[in-house]
Amino acid sequence: MGMDIIIRSLGIVIVVVGIVYLLRPDVMKWLLEFFKQGKRIYFAGLIRLALAVIFLLGARECDITWVIVVFGILFLIGGVLIFILGPEKLRRILDWYQKQSVLLLRVLAVIALAIGAIIIYSA
Repeated sequence: MGMDIIIRSLGIVIVVVGIVYLLRPDVMKWLLEFFKQGKRIYFAGLIRLALAVIFLLGARECDITWVIVVFGILFLIGGVLIFILGPEKLRRILDWYQKQSVLLLRVLAVIALAIGAIIIYSA
């Protein structure tokens, strides 16, 4: 299986997550609550770092390499920031997101949809 197919599949997953968040913003709030518990936030950091590795290693096989590299770098920065900021600071950020309106959560869902579509197109 080529890395471009793996990256395209991840784009599809991001689109599906965006659709779920768009239709059910309460799922996003539940997920944020899940990651706030204990040290689970570090799991999100590991996921981002794994995505960074996949995107950066697989970018050469994709149609629009630079887009995949940019997302790989963004995932890398996001993953590293989670470990730098630590759970307490991140809990405050997650609390802020949970208090936002359903409209803002739906806007974030549309952004996730767009990112997933860009990844699919670029892979």
